[in-house]
Amino acid sequence: MIRTCLLSAAAALAPLAATAQTVPGDAVRAEFLDGWRTDRGTHMTALRLTLADGWKTYWRAPGEAGIPPRFDWTGSENVAGVAFHWPRPEVFELNGMRAIGYKHELVLPIEFTPADAGGGMAIAAEVELGVCQEICVPVTLSLSRPLPEEGAPDPAISAALAEVPPAGKADAIRCAVEPLRDGLRITAQIDIASAGGEEVAVVELADPTIWVSEAVTQREGGRLTTTADLVPANAKPFALDRSEVTITILGETRALELRGCPS
Repeated sequence: MIRTCLLSAAAALAPLAATAQTVPGDAVRAEFLDGWRTDRGTHMTALRLTLADGWKTYWRAPGEAGIPPRFDWTGSENVAGVAFHWPRPEVFELNGMRAIGYKHELVLPIEFTPADAGGGMAIAAEVELGVCQEICVPVTLSLSRPLPEEGAPDPAISAALAEVPPAGKADAIRCAVEPLRDGLRITAQIDIASAGGEEVAVVELADPTIWVSEAVTQREGGRLTTTADLVPANAKPFALDRSEVTITILGETRALELRGCPS
């Protein structure tokens, strides 16, 4: 049986601004799906968010208009590692700003590695995420459930895994990095076939404390060029590990991820 966790009175519903809307109790419902043990010995489950009509939630890199999701697994039992498999998101506009996320429903596959391969597992999470209709509002959800020892493949999870952007292969990728007064600017030139329609590139770093601007992207023939500014907390230039740069290209017909950004 699937245990559903509705927004409770303990949920953090404080608006981002005094004019922000209040989140109704049925704006988002959250539940963990049972999932199954994989051949690798991990457990594949998923967080399913069901959103009321007109409401949205956000991808891991939500754009300037969104709120990045955060997960705290304190209280989980026999969990040594957690890996997220984010399905392809949509790009939409919110109050004149670009946002990246999901409408109607998000099934987010999450893969847990047990500390003891032969032991049972139980997951407990505090999930902070943004939901919005006209204005974004932060919400905190508390969920927990034991995971079945074996389980069975779930069509909803399998469909979400099929929507995860694949690791793409560019014909060539070259990155130039230049210092700024308060950080760095990275410009990537990528020789790659079009992803369809208006393409959006998202630059991410492994270090979440470094602010990354919305990338400016343009295509000329078979080449996509994208530029983003990287600003650390101390607002100074820093040494960039190029291997930890991820560029996700979102298009009308497909999406793909490029890992690493060589010179």
